[in-house]
Parts: sequence; C-alpha cells; structure tokens
Amino acid sequence: MRTLRYTDRNFNDELAAFCRGAEVAPEVTAAVAAILADVRARGDLAVANYAAKFDGAKLRSRDFRVAPAELAAAAKRLPAPERKALREAHANIEAFNRRGLPKAWQGRNRQGARVGEKYDPIRRVGLYVPGGQVPLVSTVLMTASLAKIAGCPEIAVCTPSDSRGRVADGLLAALHYLGITEVYRIGGVQAIAAMAYGTESIPPVDKIFGPGNAYVCEAKRQVFGVVGVDSLPGPSEVMIIADETARPDFAAADLLAQAEHGSGREKIYLVASSPEIVTAIAAELELQLGLISRSEKTRRVLEAGFLAVVAAKPAEAAAVANYVAPEHLELLVKETVARKLTRLITTAGAIMVGNHTPTALGDFTAGPSHVLPTGRTGRFFSGLRVADFLRRTSIVHYDRKSVRAGHRVVAAFAAMEQLDAHGRSVAVRVQKP
Repeated sequence: MRTLRYTDRNFNDELAAFCRGAEVAPEVTAAVAAILADVRARGDLAVANYAAKFDGAKLRSRDFRVAPAELAAAAKRLPAPERKALREAHANIEAFNRRGLPKAWQGRNRQGARVGEKYDPIRRVGLYVPGGQVPLVSTVLMTASLAKIAGCPEIAVCTPSDSRGRVADGLLAALHYLGITEVYRIGGVQAIAAMAYGTESIPPVDKIFGPGNAYVCEAKRQVFGVVGVDSLPGPSEVMIIADETARPDFAAADLLAQAEHGSGREKIYLVASSPEIVTAIAAELELQLGLISRSEKTRRVLEAGFLAVVAAKPAEAAAVANYVAPEHLELLVKETVARKLTRLITTAGAIMVGNHTPTALGDFTAGPSHVLPTGRTGRFFSGLRVADFLRRTSIVHYDRKSVRAGHRVVAAFAAMEQLDAHGRSVAVRVQKP
C-alpha cells in the first residue's frame, strides 16, 4: 500500500502524479475516435459489429430495441423484495430532486424593463446505463427519475446486453416501473455514437447522461458539441477522511465497496489523521477481502489505485480533498471536524457524513443522484440534478419608456466597442419621428 505524508517535501508532486493515473491514455482516445467515426459512417452495421466484438452479442438492427413486452415480463419476474426496494429508493430520489426543480420568474430591471427566465425540458435525452457483468439497476432510477421530473418528452436508454442479447431483469423492471419504453440493448462507445449521431434504427438525442467506463466517458467527451453531455462520470472513486473516531471495519468495507467495480481504473483514497489509523484500516482491508465475491478484481484495484495519506490537521485533509475532487467523500471523523470539513471542502461530488453513512446508501437510496463527476472534474462539474435536463431561456421586454432609459448605456458601449449599428438600433427607437 502506498502511503504519503502531507508534510513530505514532494507531497504535492506525488499526489498529482497519482491523480494523473486517471487521465485518459492516448490509446483509449484513439480507439474511441475510431469507433465513433465508424458508427457515424456505417450506422446500424457498425453498431452490430461492435456489439458482437465487445459483448459477444449477435444482434441485427431489428434486435436493438427491447420490446415493451420484455420490459413488462421482466417486471413480473422480479421478486417482491426487489420491487419494494425499487419503489422505496424511487420515493427518496423523487422527493429529493423535486426540491431542486427550478422555477420561472419575472421582474423589472433598473430601467423598468420586464426581465425573467423560463425553463423547458430538453426535447430528447439519451441515458446510458452500464450493464453486462454489473447491471447498474440503480442508475436507471438515478437518471430516468430526474428526466421524468423535468418532463422530457422523449427518453431513450442504451444499456449493453450479454452474449445472448439479454438485459438483466432488474434493470428492465426499473425502466418499466418508470414508464420508459424506448430501450436499446446497446452499450459501450457504439451506444454513445448511436445516441449522438443517430443510425437507421436509433434516432439521435439532444443530450447524453449517465456514467460509464473510461471508454464511454471518453466517448462522451468526444461527442460533446454534437450533443450535450451531463458531465464526465467515469470509473468509481471514493475518499475516506478518518480520525480516531472512525471504525476501521466500516472504513475498510466502504473502500472495498467502490473498489469492487473492478475495471482496474478506480481510485481509492484514505486520508487519515495518524499512521496508526492507516495501519488499522489496512489490516481490515486484508481481512475483509476474503469475504467478498469479487475479491480478485478488487485486490487488483487496490494494488494499482489505492493511496493513503497521513494528514494530521483538518485543513490539510481538506486541501487534499479539494485537489482530488473525489466522486464520493466520506467523513468518518468527530462531528465538529465533520462540520468544519463540510464547509472547507468545495469540490467533492457527494459528501457522506459520519460512521453510519456509507457511500452505498448514496449509491442506491438516499435521494441525490449517484451520477457524479470523476477524474478531478468535480473542480468544475457537479452531480446530476433535474436542472441538467432543462434548458433555461432568458426573457427581456422593453417598452417605449424603458428603452429610453437604456439608450444611454447602449450608446456608451457601442462607442467603446466601435459598433455603431448596435447603437443605432436603439437610437432609432428613441428619436422623434
């Protein structure tokens, strides 16, 4: 296990070097660009080719879309406890996100003109839901629920199938529960390409949402501009800040929970107030690795992507967190310290406070969307919210009186910027006929 001390002379350089390991490799960038170009050129044929190559699924274009009957059948097959869990999680997610629904407003500016804003749902959105070996049923709720609250008229979902073309029942059941009917059994870069450019079978969308692996994340980055994207949520990250009040077994369990995604590109951080805490949590990690089913992949993630930092002071721990901008941040510290850190840390995707708030609660049921920025993009992106599914339009309405009040300001700026036609467009409205 690699451990750094905040007071080390080269600490900043070594932390930066570790974080750079999450950057996209040139070979990933090139591979993504090639697939995007191929799907843009060949449409359904290319999508089918990559579904066979990467997922082992032999699909024809007429097989891409999941029939409504499949969605309904999956919902019927889902065991009652899992249906209940879907309903309970959805209730929390909907209640939380309805509070963030922005509202239109109008008022008067200093010149007497009516000004305001209105919000309209994005016409057609595309949701990417990771599937395959780890079907992220919760991601359906964490994306589609928000699109529904926003009132998006068209919601298309792409998710990969297995080699037989099947999608997990839980995932299809969640889509059926939310009333989503346009679902494609397509994943990976080819799904992002299909949603961005459109194919013979898949109409293009206006904006793409959802998490994915490094390739999917890079694909979203490359198609931005052709379509909108929510953010760049890639391989999972967690940072735990722990002091002497932290339960080592809790901390280890939470670190393993994010490492078990197992792509090999996850980033796992432990920031502890003393070396003894690091040692105690490391011992628990080794002990608990033998208790989970995906232990081999999890161990590889820890070997490549786990960093421990000893930071004795809360301000030092906050500085580390603000640099890393972790997707998930857990504060396993005294309550007074947690309040201070919550105030000081400004770049985390989501903050979980206290020994009894594991990241898994935020992932599945707490309420906020678990679609969060990774790879240090939390410095400028926030977690997914309803407002991301809306367009804001500003509204300006001057009348004869207020345009006169604004004339002098426009005339001054037109002179400074040497744009006389701008000035004249207002002047003609205030001159006497």
